[in-house]
Amino acid sequence: MLNRTYEFRHSKQKWTCVPIIAANMDTVATFEMAKALGKHKMITAVHKHYSVEEWKDFAQKNPELLPYVCASSGTSDDDFKKLSQIIDETKVQMICLDVAHGYSEHFVKFLRKVREKYPKHTIMAGN
Repeated sequence: MLNRTYEFRHSKQKWTCVPIIAANMDTVATFEMAKALGKHKMITAVHKHYSVEEWKDFAQKNPELLPYVCASSGTSDDDFKKLSQIIDETKVQMICLDVAHGYSEHFVKFLRKVREKYPKHTIMAGN
């Protein structure tokens, strides 16, 4: 069986899945992909271009898939606001922060800000 159980250091969440993640590119990590992969306990780091309303609709219609999706975000103030709305409205437990320069001080500060607000969420960060 391909399932593995992981315990994440910061969030303390235990999670059992098939360790395959669809990248958060806008033509790959769609809600349709999340539906297909979630059935097999695989993760989709859903791209950041969906609106909060689209996220709410997806979450309401597919609550069983929420353990297998990550909300993706950029690092601007508007991105943080949108990410917060998505997390607060949908109860998604995983966050994907994907930037070209994961070593930058701006990114580190943003990551700390997200971790402070969501200490129990699992955060994937980097490039």
